[in-house]
Amino acid sequence: MEKVTKCRFDPAERRVYEVLDALNIRYIRFEHPPVFTVEEAREHWKDVPGVHCKNLFLRNYKGNRHFLVVLEASKRADLKALSLKLGTDRVSFGSDERLRRCLGLTPGSVSPFGLINDAKKEVEVVLDEDLKQADSVCFHPNVNTSTLNLSYADFERFLGWTGHSFRFLNI
Repeated sequence: MEKVTKCRFDPAERRVYEVLDALNIRYIRFEHPPVFTVEEAREHWKDVPGVHCKNLFLRNYKGNRHFLVVLEASKRADLKALSLKLGTDRVSFGSDERLRRCLGLTPGSVSPFGLINDAKKEVEVVLDEDLKQADSVCFHPNVNTSTLNLSYADFERFLGWTGHSFRFLNI
């Protein structure tokens, strides 16, 4: 597989490729126009294999806990029920500023690859149980103009590399 780290990419995207290449994680990169929602992205996914994921950056009401919730794109997350499952007070979406501070990302590009930027390990990672059944998963590489497909096993290996623990919930 051709490595893309020497190409001209946004620094946030380039860092993802550097990490994946260093971990010998194989991926396939698909370019598309900028997308900000799952609905916008669907029209560009028809030729992209794998389970496409929705990534929610959430915070609790007190603002002292942050979560990255990863689930299959067609699922809907009930935030009230999710709060109970997370064992915290009411959760809501984190602000753009909080997203930048915690994961180094901008709206529309939320991705587990943002964990590369979370040196303080402020973000708790929550995966939907159903993802364990996926052969491969798809995420933005910290920009919303491309999508990466990688094996689910390699995705878990990447998460291990970040040093973030993660847990599974039935969402």
